[in-house]
Amino acid sequence: MLMAQGKQAKLHYLAGGFRVLVPGDYVVCAKSGEAISLEDLRYWSVSRQEAYATAELASAAERKA
Repeated sequence: MLMAQGKQAKLHYLAGGFRVLVPGDYVVCAKSGEAISLEDLRYWSVSRQEAYATAELASAAERKA
């Protein structure tokens, strides 16, 4: 797991974007536990409201759901 710098954000994930509920610098991947900077956040699930560090992790979560 990557060590996070700063404060964890809380987001509401939308189709094509997200809304910041609690400001911060990163979110945590639901599968790997890795910290993902908001600048690098590319993958999430709207229905499960989870962030993923990679496309592979997002795909695996989708297959499992």
